[in-house]
Amino acid sequence: MDAAAKAAVLAATLLLTLMLPAAARAHAWTFTGATATLEADTYQVDLVLDLNALMAGAAPGHLEEEAFTALLALTEEERQRLLAGLHRMLSRSVRVFLDGEMAEPELTFPEMEGEDGRPPSPLPGFTARFTGPIPEAASTFALRASARFGPLALAVRHGAGGPLERFALAPGEDSPPIPLDGGPAGTWAVAWRYLKLGFIHILPAGLDHILFVLGLFFLSTRLRPLLAQVTAFTVAHTATLALSIFDVVSLPSSVVEPLIALSIVYVAVENLVTSELKPWRPVVVFGFGLLHGLGFAGVLRELGLPRGGLVTALLSFNVGVELGQLAVIALAFAAVGWLRPRAWYRRAVTVPASLLIAAAGLAWAVERTMMR
Repeated sequence: MDAAAKAAVLAATLLLTLMLPAAARAHAWTFTGATATLEADTYQVDLVLDLNALMAGAAPGHLEEEAFTALLALTEEERQRLLAGLHRMLSRSVRVFLDGEMAEPELTFPEMEGEDGRPPSPLPGFTARFTGPIPEAASTFALRASARFGPLALAVRHGAGGPLERFALAPGEDSPPIPLDGGPAGTWAVAWRYLKLGFIHILPAGLDHILFVLGLFFLSTRLRPLLAQVTAFTVAHTATLALSIFDVVSLPSSVVEPLIALSIVYVAVENLVTSELKPWRPVVVFGFGLLHGLGFAGVLRELGLPRGGLVTALLSFNVGVELGQLAVIALAFAAVGWLRPRAWYRRAVTVPASLLIAAAGLAWAVERTMMR
């Protein structure tokens, strides 16, 4: 191998190695929930996340028992100091816009005040409430949460008993301007939002899907058979995604998620035991696509679908997923695709890469099975 080829192989191997720990957590999107209630003259936004962990300086959901006990043992002065820091951080991290102008909401922690029928708590708990007035002339509402909170699942209700509209926002993304009169979002706004979410679910968030597509890439020596497999995969996951969303088919995530991981293992192991594409490979890939579609459906159910434009959202999400898969293939070609004609390509690239992919998929399957 010449120096350039060795560098390319090393870069590809390093990239896959770095994916190993993250791949075990693949497909586990964690959404921060937010509910906005828009009244005639006031708004209320409830952001739901682990405020106790943030107060202690930990990531949401990663507060150890000892740290929680230490929070409870704080003096009043220490508690007020940490609460003030939490208040400042949240005030900077969540923005409310009325007609595009930034509002200045009041921030409270309802669990500490004993609101909503709960007993008062010494710690902020899991709800940060932002409230403020809506000027009489205002016509739109928008929300932005810091990227540190991850993807946002925003539910907007017009009035206490009004219809609920759902929005899925990428980390740090502004919500679209939401009409205060309760009108639904436009078709193009819905399409663009869900296309981005579909793409993000592959790059960078869908490491299990990235590994699966790379598994297909490393065995296929020509572009046409590779695209045929990706197309079979897309058709399959589109079908089960739609059927699952419309409640025609359903499987628990405790079954789907480990099987998705094992599909990665199967593709990688097949790369190791054969050097040529078998006729049944597209059929097998189609079957695995059915499983991955059920996984996509779980993601969409978690983040919610719009009150209007359901079909638009589904189609756009699938287009985004397909674009993400094609981007993975393009990046793989740019990294090592030009080395395919070399006699040592299988020994130096396909085999080690497939071993890493198989190990990642197996680790992910074991972890997910044990956690469920």
